[in-house]
Amino acid sequence: MIIDSLSIENEKENYTTLAAVIDNYIYDLRKLKVKESLSAFQNTEHRLEFVSRVHGIDFINDSRATNVNATWYALETMNHPVIWITGGIDRNNNYKIIKNLVQQKVKAIICLGKNNLKIINFFSKIIPYIIETTSMVEAVNISYSIGETDDIVLLSPTCASFDLFENYKDRGHQFKQAVYDL
Repeated sequence: MIIDSLSIENEKENYTTLAAVIDNYIYDLRKLKVKESLSAFQNTEHRLEFVSRVHGIDFINDSRATNVNATWYALETMNHPVIWITGGIDRNNNYKIIKNLVQQKVKAIICLGKNNLKIINFFSKIIPYIIETTSMVEAVNISYSIGETDDIVLLSPTCASFDLFENYKDRGHQFKQAVYDL
């Protein structure tokens, strides 16, 4: 009887050990798959899309950010000083949502649009360097000229694009082309 209970106990330990080994093997396979997936991951075009690094300045295309919440997310992910290109057709945006992030992370605002008054009025008390532009080339060139090593130029408009562009894709493509032309 003692021998039988020992072998049953050993059998249980063997099953437990075998289960642990199988579990670890499956876990390692999953970990490998996750690593492979992440290394092959490509971000959506126009959504926090890295465009280029020019003389130490990173250019990020977030043209798809056509509302304050999307821009909040973009700013939240930035870990270096930001030159923020924003503007377009304001759809009754509540900029209070991003005020603290702008104050913490943005060193300059480049307004791109036909009517930037709301953005300028709201942020001029916390960001002393605000410039108005009416073309993407001008916005990118000014951003580049005031940028320093490790700064980020972030196109995250918070607004619709229809005042100067066909749509957010057109705005994003023009941004990328202006960056490539630097």
